[in-house]
Amino acid sequence: MIRTRKALGTVALTTVLALSAACAGPPADTSDKAVQLRMTVWTSDKAQLGLFNRIADAYRADHPDVSKITFESLPFEDYNTTLTTQIAGGNAPDLAWMGDLSRDLIASDALVGLTDKFKATPGWKYNDLLDSATAEYSHDGTLYAYPFSNSPYALYVNTDLLAKAGQKIDPATLTWDQVAAAGAAVHAKTGKAGFVIRDFDYKAWNTLATVWTGWGASAWSADGKTCTFDSPEMQQAFTFLHDAAFKTQAMPGPGTTADFFAGDSAFTVAQVSRASLLTGTFGFGLHPLPAGPKGTYSVFGQAGMGVLSSSKHQKQAEDFLAYLTDPENAAKLAQYFPPPRKSLLTGDKLAANNKVLKPAQLQDAVVDQLPDAVTLPNHTSPAEIAQKGKTALDAMWRPGADIPAVLRSVCAAIDPILAK
Repeated sequence: MIRTRKALGTVALTTVLALSAACAGPPADTSDKAVQLRMTVWTSDKAQLGLFNRIADAYRADHPDVSKITFESLPFEDYNTTLTTQIAGGNAPDLAWMGDLSRDLIASDALVGLTDKFKATPGWKYNDLLDSATAEYSHDGTLYAYPFSNSPYALYVNTDLLAKAGQKIDPATLTWDQVAAAGAAVHAKTGKAGFVIRDFDYKAWNTLATVWTGWGASAWSADGKTCTFDSPEMQQAFTFLHDAAFKTQAMPGPGTTADFFAGDSAFTVAQVSRASLLTGTFGFGLHPLPAGPKGTYSVFGQAGMGVLSSSKHQKQAEDFLAYLTDPENAAKLAQYFPPPRKSLLTGDKLAANNKVLKPAQLQDAVVDQLPDAVTLPNHTSPAEIAQKGKTALDAMWRPGADIPAVLRSVCAAIDPILAK
């Protein structure tokens, strides 16, 4: 059991107490009544929910002790708040999807360790999991959530806009400097945007890790205790971004939006799973992230699913999760979510259910990137860190900003949180 090392800075005190109380475990379910399981998810996609329900139906057919399995869709923007509120109110689901809340849930003993269950399940093949995929959801050698979705960030290219601006790129040797130069030329020639970091919008600064990692920069030290925004590498990365926004106009500045998938920009950095937004209205390319001064690199976003320790039906919840994520069902989920299983990670297998991307593109942008990929910055108290960091970084997004001073202010804002 992991003892709570710190309070959850952005969660109400009642939630903290509820999460911590999960250490003691739920009351045993000794009734003869058939069990009903509930999993919170943030998808409302009918096709995805349909697949989950079909898998659940197949499981129940062989497990009469489970009478119902419900997938409860919660809005993504409110997901963390709603889930923690449910836990605090004694209405926790049995299973849950999780993103950046995972560190808090693990630190608070709110999740059940899954390693032993997965290893003991016949045919589950625990060694099939990529180490890079399991790292974010593990602590002291125990896996607390199955990383069902592992989507690398890639560079999408509007080849029609590049052609209109007379620009050519070589994906094999592409660098961020070349992307910025081509993006500035596209903007000057067509009025369209150059490159866009999707979902950044001068608010979600953690998405900029898709750029600064190429400079060898990181948000904090490996142990998570010390801010490193004030490092020389981070200063160089933010100088690049600031120049792109205010000097060359290679990137839209604050207050300007450009949707690549609507044809409004030459490049965007987005997860490979966003390829479903392509409608065929323009020619496109998909490539790994451009190289930075420190060379090539890869970054990916993840989502996991785990069993809540406050569930009254832990045994059944663990058993269903093992079934939902076994090799056969993992292959079915792979049509929507890049899997963590090495046996499923080939371009041909991923393309079997992908109507947009070709095997070679998926091999290049997904399969070859995952083994060495790093995740976006994640820490306990993610919302508090995100807000404090954003407030400090707001001073960056104006002409003439003192870049080193702004980055030092970020560390001054988040270091007290990291050090708790």
